[in-house]
Amino acid sequence: MKSVAQILKSKSNQSVYTIAATDSVYNAVKLMAEQRIGAVVVTDGDKIAGIISERDYARKIVLMERSSKATPVQDIMTRAVIFVRPDQSSDECMALMTERRMRHLPVIDQERLVGMISIGDLVKNVIAEQEFTIQQLEHYITGERT
Repeated sequence: MKSVAQILKSKSNQSVYTIAATDSVYNAVKLMAEQRIGAVVVTDGDKIAGIISERDYARKIVLMERSSKATPVQDIMTRAVIFVRPDQSSDECMALMTERRMRHLPVIDQERLVGMISIGDLVKNVIAEQEFTIQQLEHYITGERT
């Protein structure tokens, strides 16, 4: 099982996208669309103020018939940010995401935002680990040495 740090290193795009709490929801959704991501960390100066996801947009803007251009991110963001640390395991992340019904976890190291782990990142990791195990079993069964 890999650590969060190992998963972050294996990502092709290690950028962490943020948006100011005072920026518009429209700009947050535009950033998510441009970067093909599902959530953005919200900042207030140097501090993490929250997180906004596509789900927040759908439930708090679209369904409530609000204007994304007129609504600041801080009005709809999730303020209680659940995060993980680089030394935590992928299993811990999966359990947390399942329990809390969330798809994105910011990664914090020494009070600094260092990455973002998505459910997609974790699924890719599980698949890679399973493929490795299958290869090892096939080699064992056939008597091949690696």
